[in-house]
This record gives sequence, structure tokens and C-alpha cells, in this order.
Amino acid sequence: MQELKREARFDIQDMLPIALTIVVTGIGVTYGIDVIADVRDDFTAGTSEYTAANDTLTGVAKLPEKLPTIVTVIVAAIIIGILVRYLIVRM
Repeated sequence: MQELKREARFDIQDMLPIALTIVVTGIGVTYGIDVIADVRDDFTAGTSEYTAANDTLTGVAKLPEKLPTIVTVIVAAIIIGILVRYLIVRM
């Protein structure tokens, strides 16, 4: 019986859309935080509008804190996926 051989192909370009999404997210969050801070500064401290803008700024600022963890999980998932595909094809 002839043994079937399969070939696995992986391109680094498969990660490009993910990397671009992360970069765009970082840029968007950075400018968003700047805009929210400018809006907050237009209000008088202690008013409900100031408090709302300040709470929004605090909430949005949490995303950049978590971005390194998110990127690590994405990269690990990609590496695990490549390894699993490679090992399954080899069997």
C-alpha cells in the first residue's frame, strides 16, 4: 500500500491581519483616551459630566493595560495551531 503524504504550508502573512488589528486598536485607544481627557477638562470638576468623563477615561484606559496579555494569548494560539497542524499532518 502506498503511504499518503500531505504537505502543510504556513505563511507569516497569515499573522499580518491580526498584527494590523492590534496596531489599529492601540492607535484608536490612544487617540480615544486623548479625546476623552480633552472633553473631561472642558467640564467643571465635581459635576456629573466631569465624573462621567472621568469614569469613561478610567474604563477605556484598562484596555491598553490588558493589550500585552491579549497579544500573548493570540501569539500562543497561533503557535499552538501551527504545531497541532504540523504534528497532525506528520502522523
